[in-house]
Amino acid sequence: MTLMALILTALAAVLHLYIFWMESLAWEGPQARRTFGPASDAEVKVTKSFAFNQGFYNLFLALIALVGIVVFVAADAGVGAALIFAGVGSMASAALVLFVSSPTKRSAAIKQGVLPVFAIVATLIAVS
Repeated sequence: MTLMALILTALAAVLHLYIFWMESLAWEGPQARRTFGPASDAEVKVTKSFAFNQGFYNLFLALIALVGIVVFVAADAGVGAALIFAGVGSMASAALVLFVSSPTKRSAAIKQGVLPVFAIVATLIAVS
């Protein structure tokens, strides 16, 4: 189960790195527009700084989870698990907030939150 926990954590981190890329680096491109919905050039311009900041939030969550994997494997499973829980727990919590607060974005919340929830469950099983 440890390997599954680490793989699920890595997948959740990669997804959030992709979200970082779209929000912070490719906000004006077609993929970000399709995914997040700013259709007009005016909407893109107005939301660009917000999306840039939001993207870095996703980057930092991914980095916490990835550092957790490295620490879990290379040094201390307890500290690594704590970092994994901090990273994927925050990802799952953010997805829950999106799910509850924005009914039109529930599909995105589920896509964003499923891997972190599975990573939490697998990590709990692995460390117990």
